[in-house]
Amino acid sequence: MDFDHPPADPMPEFAAWFQQAAEASGLPNPNAMTLATVGSDGHPAARIVLLKQFDERGFVFFTNRGSRKGEDLAANGVAALVFHWDPLDRQLRIEGRVEQIADEESDAYYESRPRESRLNAWASDQSKPIESRSALEGRRAEIDAKFPGETAPPRPPHWGGYRVMADRLEFWQGHPFRLHDRVVYQRTSNGWATNRLMP
Repeated sequence: MDFDHPPADPMPEFAAWFQQAAEASGLPNPNAMTLATVGSDGHPAARIVLLKQFDERGFVFFTNRGSRKGEDLAANGVAALVFHWDPLDRQLRIEGRVEQIADEESDAYYESRPRESRLNAWASDQSKPIESRSALEGRRAEIDAKFPGETAPPRPPHWGGYRVMADRLEFWQGHPFRLHDRVVYQRTSNGWATNRLMP
């Protein structure tokens, strides 16, 4: 990336960086990203989720909508994402509003998942307390009985995708002794404005 003359549109550059991360050795999960949210109590929370889709509309991940992150997003529909690709000495930050994706998109991704993962989406009330591992396995046994054999479970109504619609992206390339390269993209009514940032 030419940090002195960044491209007008950040998405092709993101795609190139993401592809390079996918091809890098030592990165078993290049699509792993930190998702930061803010709850109704004003407290921030962060966790790792997996990027499953991206295009000019934004960046998509899937989760239980009754989880803490789902509750946070219902209360405050904004989020931040961070990718850290250590072997490439790169970081990428994304901030923006969040929307639930269309049911048809959630259905399509859910149906592409392994059957075991689909069953587990029914068995787990993500983020809710449970007394023991055996109790969790008991819930899964109940789901197995509900969808016996090779019965394909439908997508649970509480499970689906979210799209982070970027208003701000920052590309960071590390250099020795902290003289790093940084460029930030900020969405405007006319597209994207860019600024080179000091490290």
